[in-house]
Amino acid sequence: MRQNASDLVRRARAGERVTITVAGRPAAVLGPVGPGARHGWDDMASVFQQPTGPGWAADRLPTFD
Repeated sequence: MRQNASDLVRRARAGERVTITVAGRPAAVLGPVGPGARHGWDDMASVFQQPTGPGWAADRLPTFD
């Protein structure tokens, strides 16, 4: 997929839905963005004004496995 990522995005932008597989099993679907998918700050501001969950700070730390 890495070699074809740009082509896959162009195909999705053109309206095609592409299934991404890992070891032959479906893992994700890449497809066109719907007409209501873009939001402005005014639409999203309330999301950022909510309190964080109890594990939020720990989830932000990078992990090096």
